Amino acid sequence: MLLNEELRTKGELAKEAAFKLGTLSTALKDQALLVMASALEKQEKEILRANEKDVAEAQARGMGKALLDRLSLTSARIKEMAEGLRAIAALPDPVGQVESMWKGAQDIQIGRMRVPLGVIGIIYEARPNVTADAAGLCLKAGNAVILRGGTDALNSNKAITEVIASAAESVGLPRGSVQLVEDTSRETATQLMKMNQYLDVLIPRGGAGLIRAVVQNATVPVIETGIGNCHVYVDSAANLQIAEAIIINAKTQRPGVCNAAETLLVHEKVAREFLPAVSAKLLTLGVELRGDSLTRELVPDVKAASAEDYQVEFLDLILAIKVVSSSQEAMEHIRRYGTKHSEAIITENYSTARLFLQNVDAAAVYVNASTRFTDGFQFGFGAEIGISTQKLHARGPMGLKELTTVKHIIYGQGQVRE
Repeated sequence: MLLNEELRTKGELAKEAAFKLGTLSTALKDQALLVMASALEKQEKEILRANEKDVAEAQARGMGKALLDRLSLTSARIKEMAEGLRAIAALPDPVGQVESMWKGAQDIQIGRMRVPLGVIGIIYEARPNVTADAAGLCLKAGNAVILRGGTDALNSNKAITEVIASAAESVGLPRGSVQLVEDTSRETATQLMKMNQYLDVLIPRGGAGLIRAVVQNATVPVIETGIGNCHVYVDSAANLQIAEAIIINAKTQRPGVCNAAETLLVHEKVAREFLPAVSAKLLTLGVELRGDSLTRELVPDVKAASAEDYQVEFLDLILAIKVVSSSQEAMEHIRRYGTKHSEAIITENYSTARLFLQNVDAAAVYVNASTRFTDGFQFGFGAEIGISTQKLHARGPMGLKELTTVKHIIYGQGQVRE
């Protein structure tokens, strides 16, 4: 297809940069990451000024509180972005690793070596920290990256990209290693999804609408990162003090992110004791509760839940609640409404926990811990490119290894096939 000038130019630069990045030493890539991290901190004021403009424009458009939180940067969040890059630099480099060797026909020696994917395109929404995280992971894994953020965060993304791209080039990384598509129109996004001559893979990060649009329109291979309709199930054998702390954390710590809990399932044997107490605290924290009839009998302040409430990713201070008669009913509810992202059970019963771990189909399944841990940094990956809910190539938080593929290397001594 005919590409606009911006995409064609950036595609050509990225393709050339990817060839060079794949041959760089680990030491040079790590040096670039450390310089990028320092540059973010040194130019914090410029980044925050750009972000303030984005936030002000979003507020004027009436953006909700939770989404504003995703968009907003602070000194602490810029520090986290920088520390994320340093953490990536400290991780082992997967590129060039030979994972296994074996003998094939006529004693040829066959190995499997990790190599970069090439050029990675990333389409994401109003989370400017993704710009630094994605760039750092892609570069460490030897890939060039073309970023396309949303209109809401354009000024922030431009500022961050300029800082890190300039820093990377200053120590010898090729021009075009990190680029941002500044045209945020739908037409340009659609063209990006079809850049097969330049992109090796496309990764969408955002809400259901964005992910659906990419999956349906892209001709470039897609790694699908999923929405998070995440559940916390409080079993009949739960420690209710632990359960309360976990659901409050999973719902309220950052409600606008994909690993926040959206539905609370409670076993009927503990509902009468647990629901009034936890609901009172959630309501105090500003959470709107929507529940089934049994929940509303126990907690009058709960609104009636519709069928749709159990399948929505609220990304807000809203929580759906349902009382269930068994762990089997809880798992069936998750199977029906879950998005295969992150699911948690709170229980002291080992057998029930094991059954939940085995039967619940999700990228991350927790026992007695908050779903908020589904995160590349928390998993020890330094950062993440996204959380994949598909089952091919990558699943869960995607770190460095998931941004590489393999090639087979073969050693011979003159063998020819008979």
